[in-house]
Amino acid sequence: MHNSRRASIALALAAALLAPAAASGQDAGSISGTVTDSTGLILPGVTVEARDVAGVGQVTFTGGTGEYSFSGLAAGTYEVTFTLAGFEVPPQTVEVAAGATATVDVEMSVGLQERVVVVGTRAQPRSVTESPVPVDVIRTEDFARQGSTDLANQLRAVVPSFNISIQPISDAATIVRPANLRNLAPDHTLILVNGKRRHRAAVITWLGNGIADGSQGPDLSVIPSIAIRQAEVLRDGAAAQYGSDAIAGVMNFQLKDAREGGSLEFRTGAFMDANPGSTSTCGSGIIGDIKHSCNGIGGHGRAMSVAGNVGLPLGDTGFVNLSMEYGNANPTNRSIQRDDAQAIIDAGNGNIRNPAQVWGSPLLEDDLKLFGNFGHLFDNGLQFYGHTNYAQRKVTGGFYFRNPHTRGGVFRGDALADGTPTLRVGNVGLAGHYEMNGTHDGYTGPGCPTIPIVDNVPDAAALAAVEADPNCWTLYSRFPGGFTPQFGGDLTDVSLVSGLRGFASNGFTWDASVNIGASEVDQFINDTVNASLGFDTPTRFSPGSYRQQDLNLNFDVSYPVNDVVNFAAGTEWRDEQFTIGAGGQPSWEIGPYAAQDFSSGSNGFNGYRADTTAGTWSRSNVAVYGDLEFDDPGGRWTVGTAVRVENFEDFGTTTNGKISARAGLTDAFSLRAAVSTGFRAPTPGQQNAFNVTTAFIGGQLTNNGVVPSTSAVAVARGGGQLQPEKSRNYSAGAVFEQGAFSFTADYFRIDIDDRVALSQEIALTEPEILTLLAEGIPEARNFPVFRFFLNDFSTTTQGVDLIGTLTAGRTTFNAIYNYTDTKLKNIESAVIDEFRINTLERGLPNTRWNFSVNHSADRWSLLGRVSYFGAFWDSEDGRNAVGLAGGPMAPWLYPAYSGKALLDLELGIPLDGGVSLALGAENILNAYPEVNMFGSQTVGNQYGQFSPFGFNGAYYYLRI
Repeated sequence: MHNSRRASIALALAAALLAPAAASGQDAGSISGTVTDSTGLILPGVTVEARDVAGVGQVTFTGGTGEYSFSGLAAGTYEVTFTLAGFEVPPQTVEVAAGATATVDVEMSVGLQERVVVVGTRAQPRSVTESPVPVDVIRTEDFARQGSTDLANQLRAVVPSFNISIQPISDAATIVRPANLRNLAPDHTLILVNGKRRHRAAVITWLGNGIADGSQGPDLSVIPSIAIRQAEVLRDGAAAQYGSDAIAGVMNFQLKDAREGGSLEFRTGAFMDANPGSTSTCGSGIIGDIKHSCNGIGGHGRAMSVAGNVGLPLGDTGFVNLSMEYGNANPTNRSIQRDDAQAIIDAGNGNIRNPAQVWGSPLLEDDLKLFGNFGHLFDNGLQFYGHTNYAQRKVTGGFYFRNPHTRGGVFRGDALADGTPTLRVGNVGLAGHYEMNGTHDGYTGPGCPTIPIVDNVPDAAALAAVEADPNCWTLYSRFPGGFTPQFGGDLTDVSLVSGLRGFASNGFTWDASVNIGASEVDQFINDTVNASLGFDTPTRFSPGSYRQQDLNLNFDVSYPVNDVVNFAAGTEWRDEQFTIGAGGQPSWEIGPYAAQDFSSGSNGFNGYRADTTAGTWSRSNVAVYGDLEFDDPGGRWTVGTAVRVENFEDFGTTTNGKISARAGLTDAFSLRAAVSTGFRAPTPGQQNAFNVTTAFIGGQLTNNGVVPSTSAVAVARGGGQLQPEKSRNYSAGAVFEQGAFSFTADYFRIDIDDRVALSQEIALTEPEILTLLAEGIPEARNFPVFRFFLNDFSTTTQGVDLIGTLTAGRTTFNAIYNYTDTKLKNIESAVIDEFRINTLERGLPNTRWNFSVNHSADRWSLLGRVSYFGAFWDSEDGRNAVGLAGGPMAPWLYPAYSGKALLDLELGIPLDGGVSLALGAENILNAYPEVNMFGSQTVGNQYGQFSPFGFNGAYYYLRI
């Protein structure tokens, strides 16, 4: 688009001075007209350029009525071009006669051939290759031609620097999966919808393979891809332009805005394998109130969804564009039987299901996504706009198996003097006579028999004696097959963005908007117990809820000072509120048997107490910012500067800046570079949340607590008030574009100081337990290890992105390569150990690449895509279970899982009446990660659970 850049005012004046007729004003001609879309909707803010045969001309903009005009033109031939993001129209050739007005009305159609983007600039939109920073554009068809409807999965398939995994047995991360751009945390990426900040998700990722641990990023899965016109991925730091979180980059999703037409699609698919390498059965022992023990048995993961989009007129000058998606997906099962469960079965216990613990994708129910985009142009030139969404889904996943002989606090008793294990027996008579500190009121009461376990079989006579004694009980009698908790949540997500925008013919625009959004997850955990409540414990619990609510107020202005300089400025006020809702009493209650060493609260995920851990925390901040962009009228160079000053009420003021530049050395080749500073503010949730969950630590199933960083026990271990992360971003690259071929190469480096992350697991001492009890956290008796947030290390992330595209007739070739490497530095060894370092440095692949071929014929189309995922390190691999006491080898010596290449194919067949059929397969060669032998033996997972490409094998789908 070099020849379509705006001409300078100086050249335009010179041309006018050289034209005598124009100088006198008597014979000057003019051009005027109105710009609309293909439905007749007025388009304000269109850049209109009129150039004579010498390339000299004028620039103007359509105002609120869609009208434009040029005056004082010498007679002659002019080329008039029109530019607006997401639209296109061919240049118009106009003959201007002396003293006459030529009328040129145009209709712009939706078109993205130029791949025009708005993210990363507050000036007029520009093409991807003219941007001084790297931007990826993903079109509607890129999302549509996949088997999955989950937006995060779709992005992973087309953006190699973007990663997301299944997250089985990961607590709330199973409900809202954390996504990573450039191998950084989810909350290092800012999400925009129509250029407006998207609220973050309610979920804090307590378990996320290290890199995502403790993050609170957005939930991409609530956005239906059928609503998206195009997605823009800015691969550069932009905190100086957009504020907190924009360290790894920015994703902007442009919604469809047509006022007519629409589409309807149906998808269904399933994985080829039900459960390779295992024969799964339910077993005969579904005991007591546990009704859902077989959730996940089967494992094909059959999915179905229906989606639609429709554009409707809103008066003569407005639109309403509505999108809907609804779907369900069955769980998958990629487990084999655990060794400990199999040993109990071999000993004659037929109450344990096979597998006892399910590793796979969770059950997804009633996944509903609604999005609406709307706009209206008033007679006075003001534009009213906005978008809104509502989404809900229910997600259910599994937890770790509770062995009926060894699970502490539930089944396992104190070992005999010779080391023989026993079952834990409750004494009704002693209930209520013990305090939590171990003291009692002197009551002795009758004792209960001891039940030894020999060769995985509890002593039958002793068990019968306990069951016959009304004063005694053991949970083994109720749950002889143990149990596997089922954890999940009901998610609700809502938002409303509304604003007014004004346009002037001199290009001045203003934009005032309000943006409110909320995400809430009501958690549940079933098929588990609160052992401290005794034999009649309930098995279904409501631990409570998380809720995140964001409110943003914005006012922006933009003004093209002349053909070279564009000035933009604005102010933003934002309020964030994080709420932990109290759970039902049985989920957190410390029952009468807690003093007999029965665990309290819902086992696996303790509920939140109204008087201690539940609550609401908020924070507000205000920002002012300004941009200056300089563009060569001939399109040879661009320089951009930005500065943002932001004040947070909890930690003060931060100032950040950015400089970017692009130089076109030839019509085909250009260089670009940028340097900026940035920041990320810790969220109110990260600063205040308390959580108790169960994790596999040191080869053992262990209750793990997260305490606020300002808690006395955290402060004693190096915690304190959290501070914002500070970043420095550098990028440099080259762009080559010649005809149907384009190639970009970019280097990037991101230095982050004072990163906010969770510490390693730290053993909780008895004095620290008493301190937590004194702080009003009675759950301290339930977790032997704890973690807390801290700013105690820095990272350097650097790498390269290579992107090549070639169109040859009806065939398009795309090749994308990404290399990303992260290294920790300035480490405080007391709270960050080598295990934690490995999760941050090696948890995601360093290397990823895609190569795709898309061919379109008259009656069919074919898409082929090869995706490579490099080696990765799994923090949950049993071989790496060094825990707190160390292990046989340091974790960094263990090899990572090797890389894999996946092949996707899709055949499209157009039918009559606007109907099309697509048959496809993702991972058609049925590639799996390497088998995890140690994990298979200990917890039954055949493959690394954090595999970046999943572990479900080939997926076949049909789309109509």
